[in-house]
Amino acid sequence: MPVPPDIAAESPLARTTLADRVFALMQEAIVRGDLAAGARISEAELAARYGVSRGPLREALRRLEGRQLITRIPHVGVRIMALSLEELLQIYEVRETLEGLACRLAAQHMPDAEIAELKALLVKHAEQIAEHDGRVYIQEEGNVDFHYRVIHGSHNAVLINMLCGELYHRVRIYRGQFSITEGRPQQALAEHQRILDAIEARDGELAEFLMRRHIATARANIAARVPPAGSAKLDPTLSKRSGPDASAKSSTTTTPDSPVRSA
Repeated sequence: MPVPPDIAAESPLARTTLADRVFALMQEAIVRGDLAAGARISEAELAARYGVSRGPLREALRRLEGRQLITRIPHVGVRIMALSLEELLQIYEVRETLEGLACRLAAQHMPDAEIAELKALLVKHAEQIAEHDGRVYIQEEGNVDFHYRVIHGSHNAVLINMLCGELYHRVRIYRGQFSITEGRPQQALAEHQRILDAIEARDGELAEFLMRRHIATARANIAARVPPAGSAKLDPTLSKRSGPDASAKSSTTTTPDSPVRSA
C-alpha cells in the first residue's frame, strides 16, 4: 500500500520517520512474499511504490540490508533475499539451540504476569485454529507470536537481539509456508502449550527440551518437503504449490490469508 507522497522538502526528523515507515512496509512485503524472494527491483520502482524520495528510501534499504533481507546492487537496485535449503536448515539448527536456551531462561525469569499473558495468547490461538477448521495456525510478528514472547521472556538482551533481529525476520519469510501439513496446526499449538506449562512450572530443563524438539520437528518438516537441489534458492511458495491445490496456487505472491506459523 503506497505511502502518501508528501516529500517535497524533508526535515531530518521527517526523513527519519519516512525511513521508518518504508522500512516497516518493505520488511512486511518481503516476509509476506509481495516482494518475491530473489526478485531484482530498482530504486526508482521502490521510490514510486512507497511514494518517497531517494533519501528515506536508501536509509530503509540500509537497514533492510543490515537484516540480510536484501542485497544492494550498484546501478541496479536491490535483490530480495532468498535462502537455499541448506541455509534455511542451518538457521533452524541455530534456532533450536538458542530458543531452547531462551526457554530455559524464561522458566527462570519470566514474571507470573507475562506467563498469564502468554496463556491468554494461546487461548486466542486455539480459537483462531478452530475458526479455520484446524487447517492453519496464523501468527503475525511481535507480541502475538508465541516464540517472540518466549524469547523476550528470557530477559537476556543478547539472546533477544540475536533471535529477534536478523534471524527472526529471515525465518518469517519461510516458516509459515512449510507449516501447511495436515494436523500440524493442532500439534504445534499443543507443543506450545506444553512448553508454556514447563515454563510456568519453572522447569527450565524440560522447557528447553520441549522447545528444541518443537523446532527440530519444524526443521524435519522442511527437509522432508523440499528435495535438496544443490545451492538453488528456495521459493517460499513452493510448499503451497506442491499440495492438492497446486494448480490454483501457482502465483508467487503471498496473499493476506496465507498462514504464518511460528515454529
